[in-house]
Amino acid sequence: MKTVINTKYSQYRDFVESIPQNFNTNGRTIYKGRNEIKIFEVNNQLINVKRYKVPFVFNRIIYTFFRASKVVRAYKYALRITEKGFNTPTPIAYIVEKEWGLIRISYLITFQSPLSRNFYEFGNGELDERRDILVAFAKFAAQLHNAGIYHLDFSPGNILFEKIDGEISFCLVDINRMNFGDVSMKKGCANFARLWGKSELFHIIASEYARARGFDEEECTRLILEARSKFWKKFRSKHPIKFDLDI
Repeated sequence: MKTVINTKYSQYRDFVESIPQNFNTNGRTIYKGRNEIKIFEVNNQLINVKRYKVPFVFNRIIYTFFRASKVVRAYKYALRITEKGFNTPTPIAYIVEKEWGLIRISYLITFQSPLSRNFYEFGNGELDERRDILVAFAKFAAQLHNAGIYHLDFSPGNILFEKIDGEISFCLVDINRMNFGDVSMKKGCANFARLWGKSELFHIIASEYARARGFDEEECTRLILEARSKFWKKFRSKHPIKFDLDI
């Protein structure tokens, strides 16, 4: 078993090293699907522990010998994102368990984000009272892209936010799939394709994103709507969904 602990949080070593033995019986589950996520309270802090499922045999070989595993990428990307001044759950440690020399189960340990809202809430409903959130989000996305940060799964559940005393904060989660480097206008606009909502939402985002990056607003709008339509038509052909995406 390999355990890597962020040197800033070595005081959590005992807790981290106990996770493989205690994960099944302790903590509070907040998500259970392909992976399982639990919340633990340690030293009056809420700690998020994500247990990744055992990969298929082919991926076990790939992640052991040829490519960094999801947990390793998520941990390293979190450090890189926070170093650039953006918000993602602060990484404490990761654990990789092996069987017969191949990766088996892995755990990512971070502080729990205090932000509770996500972009699923924009799938339906009016935008008038939330327009300021969209404006702030478009500027946030522009800042990410200008900094060379590109979330490959920029989907509603992976964008957390909260509005407190008029201030809007954002946090990126599920960050094991990222690119770093120059983000062109076309690539940046395509990043919004996975979001849910009415066309008006994307017009607002396109306008503010274009202004923030010095792009042509009409061209940004066209590129965003085009990427969105292409993505969701392909998705809906395989996974019918109930609400109207206004495509």
